Amino acid sequence: MNQLSGKTAVVTGGRQGIGRAIVDGLVAEGARVLTCGRGARPDDLPDVVLWQQTDIADSADVEALKQVACDAFGAIGTLVNNAGLQIEKTVVETTDEDWDTLMGVNARGVFLACRSFIPAMSEGGSIINIGSISGNTADPGMALYNASKAFVHGLTRSIAVDHGPAVRCNAICPGWIMTGMADAGFAVANDPQAAKRDALARHAAGRFGLPRDVANLAVWLASDASSFASGQCFTIDGGLTAASPLQPGMF
Repeated sequence: MNQLSGKTAVVTGGRQGIGRAIVDGLVAEGARVLTCGRGARPDDLPDVVLWQQTDIADSADVEALKQVACDAFGAIGTLVNNAGLQIEKTVVETTDEDWDTLMGVNARGVFLACRSFIPAMSEGGSIINIGSISGNTADPGMALYNASKAFVHGLTRSIAVDHGPAVRCNAICPGWIMTGMADAGFAVANDPQAAKRDALARHAAGRFGLPRDVANLAVWLASDASSFASGQCFTIDGGLTAASPLQPGMF
């Protein structure tokens, strides 16, 4: 406990799901945290957590977020780029508006936050980008989402190379984590319940992930224990992408 005592963190998209679990995990380990979202402050957000209403795709909003963070904390120890959204469409179904909406948050937003915050981070600070296994192996019917996460992985490596050792930069690549976004992904299938059963059978861990599973990895990447980790994309998917399409029960 308290492995992040004295450290500061900014988490984008901390209202719910994975982002909220990361906020709670960082606070539990002693970090001072500022989080943000497009709407008003959530009623259930702990009083110790600072909130800034922010459109992460807007450069002026991102600069304002940084200023609030610097005023509150001084130098920033950890930046978690979690804000993201998902659109369940193929390339030919995708509109220009879909592109602007999704890539604005998932790609431009991560870029803007990194560009703004890197000069304000403490020496050896940790940037944690939330990627996805979908950036490596495409999920059906989610073309833009898959592409946006591949962008996040590439940007992560570039930041680590260009800005180390002043900052470290890593990505967490979750698999099927039980949030509303996961349910929307299964809903694309012809038979969502059958798709869910099949996906579960492919998890060596025997279960789907929970937001706290991602939060635990984020806490480690924010801590001094991970000081030699940079430029990496850490997959956390219960063994899903380690498996062959052939399952043991088939033999």
